[in-house]
Amino acid sequence: MGGVLLGFYLAALRFDPAQIGAVVGAGLAGVAAGGLLATVAGDRIGRRRLLGALSLLGAAGVVVLALSSSPLALGLAAFIGMVNGMGRDRGASVILDQAILPSTTSDGDRTYVLAWYNITQDAGHAIGSLLAGAPLLLRTALPLAEVASLRLALAGPAVLLLAAAFCYLRLPGTIEAPATMTVVRVSPASRTILTRISALFALDSIGGGFLTSALLAYFFIERFAASEAAVGALFFGARVLNAVSHWGAAWLARRFGLVNTMVFTHVPSSLLLVTVAFAPSFPVAAALFLIREGLVEMDVPTRQSYVLAVVRPEERTTASGVTNLVRLAGWALSPFVAGALMQGTSIVAPLVVGAAMKIAYDVLLYVSFRGLPPPEERVSCGDDQAARAAAET
Repeated sequence: MGGVLLGFYLAALRFDPAQIGAVVGAGLAGVAAGGLLATVAGDRIGRRRLLGALSLLGAAGVVVLALSSSPLALGLAAFIGMVNGMGRDRGASVILDQAILPSTTSDGDRTYVLAWYNITQDAGHAIGSLLAGAPLLLRTALPLAEVASLRLALAGPAVLLLAAAFCYLRLPGTIEAPATMTVVRVSPASRTILTRISALFALDSIGGGFLTSALLAYFFIERFAASEAAVGALFFGARVLNAVSHWGAAWLARRFGLVNTMVFTHVPSSLLLVTVAFAPSFPVAAALFLIREGLVEMDVPTRQSYVLAVVRPEERTTASGVTNLVRLAGWALSPFVAGALMQGTSIVAPLVVGAAMKIAYDVLLYVSFRGLPPPEERVSCGDDQAARAAAET
């Protein structure tokens, strides 16, 4: 809800694309800072305590955002509150969530557990996208101006984040890391894997930063004069398809492997995004966008599962943190460039550039990691170090 509303809100304040990119980028920079904290100190601070604190900061940031009008104030509020313009949960909380979940299941079911985790998230994303049409309903029911209706609607994400903080703090103590795992040295083999895969994730996330929900919402409004209700409904449909695709990704991964599923579903989604950029009308663009959204998230549970599978269990918080932090940093940098491209070159430029970078990532990922399967895909129970050494070679 917050990601889509942010695009509407900044457009209503008459911000130009460069200013919108700067605010979105500042929010993602705050998310990256929170991710760094979760990575280096999450297990020592306490997972419950930090998850609750992150939600409270998010609620405060949304409130300040709704009360501000200047680009500087909005940027600071977005940074401190880690306001995520992606329209999806890609924040520091995900790092801790992913560190917790694999210990609740077996290697064979790990991808399914992470798929259901992402399905649950995307159910929330879908409902939130639909609720992003609330400003139009508020203006219909109440004598409110456009900006006022958007500010009132932003109270919704703030309240939901407060509820999330309450729920996080009531989680059982069993989610905390054992005392022996709060300070972990990453093995040389795992460090090599994380370095290589993080470099690739950086490329993918920079491409993804050109395609935040806030910027895409702005694109649909400016290019096709789409209404808030239409764009909200479009993102609702997209998130429903995202949710369904996570289950499909787990099913495909069990039959064709994690790396194959990641790559061969992601490339078509990027090609479809280019067609959205040049669609002749909003209905055509919306249809192409929805097909793309049915594929683009298939790499999420598979990627998460793969990263957590190729490191030792005690390294999972670090692995989740490092790889997510790299992605957050890429997302934080790109909106500044995307906004400038929209303003100075073409409104479709970020879609084309982002898609090209994502395709390059997919090709490099396949070449680099097809020789390093996770434990459940190995034919025999050989030595993990030997398998890693072979893949590194």
